[in-house]
Amino acid sequence: MSTVDIGVFIPIGNNGWLISTTAPQYMPSFELNKQIVQKAESYNFDFALSMIKLRGFGGKSEFWDHNLESFTLMSALAAVTSKIKLFASAAILTLPPAIVARMATTIDSVAPGRFGVNIVTGWQSAEYAQMGLWPGDAYFGYRYDYATEYVQVMRELWERGASDFKGTHFTMDDCKLSPRPKDGVKIVAAGQSGRGIEFASQLADYNFALGAGINTPTAYAQATARLVEATKKTGRDVGSYVLFMVIADETDEKALEKWRVYNEGADAEAMAWMRAQSSKDVKADAHSTAKSLELPEGAVNLNMGTLMGSYENVARMLDEVAGVEGTKGIMLTFDDFLGGVEAFGREIQPLMKSRQGRV
Repeated sequence: MSTVDIGVFIPIGNNGWLISTTAPQYMPSFELNKQIVQKAESYNFDFALSMIKLRGFGGKSEFWDHNLESFTLMSALAAVTSKIKLFASAAILTLPPAIVARMATTIDSVAPGRFGVNIVTGWQSAEYAQMGLWPGDAYFGYRYDYATEYVQVMRELWERGASDFKGTHFTMDDCKLSPRPKDGVKIVAAGQSGRGIEFASQLADYNFALGAGINTPTAYAQATARLVEATKKTGRDVGSYVLFMVIADETDEKALEKWRVYNEGADAEAMAWMRAQSSKDVKADAHSTAKSLELPEGAVNLNMGTLMGSYENVARMLDEVAGVEGTKGIMLTFDDFLGGVEAFGREIQPLMKSRQGRV
């Protein structure tokens, strides 16, 4: 079995990824994320990624109402780490591509060869409308055309130090960038729709896939297969980083009890807000992120694929994930991040065949 990258989706927003009043409750902070990423680095995690979220879902849990900013957080983390790769998320409706290109180059000077940018096209209109930045719901139909031009501008600046790009959405006039990143900057996409997969196959280095269901580690295989097919047309090497939540303990029973408690505290008000926002994209296809968030089942974990059970069983399921064609990495969230990263590094990772040679 080939080895697979392991990453952590750090909690830049309050309470991580569980929409529940009975799950661990905590605020985001640099100190918390520093401890998580340094612990992950000590256990040879390959990467850490932070999202960008500009408005939360409210409810009793105030879910994601409290968030840090992605680039400034990752810049600070770059200075206190030495080998783990770091990805910041760019909400492309909020920042011009030439500015993001310069920000990325700056962080690359802090952590040479360790920095990349996750492209966020935006699915929650309220995040942008509150600042007067939402271009209207027609944007749902052309957001990947917008993102395509955005990345093309950044790549020209990183590769040549100048751009005269002329497109529908961006116009550069002898735009300059110096210094340039020494080893380039990796691009991450998160497209699940047909158009999103096409975008990733053409311009990204990695594309996030969404795990599905509870203890069904290979249920996402069809989505990754679509990426594999798309890359055959572009001739580019683009792999999936699949996202899973891990809820593990010494026994299956203890892990299931945690899950039961979290579901008892499900924040119905916050989940209703999430579904209302995701339903606004009337053009979303059946594979899109927006459609997955509309689903009623398992919404306490944002309908994220979840691997739950004993350390041994979680290790076995993660190896199954690693065996899916096109999968280059697994990005993990945890119910309790500090304890979860520790348990993964100490108890789960040593049991994984797909991590042999990495630990």
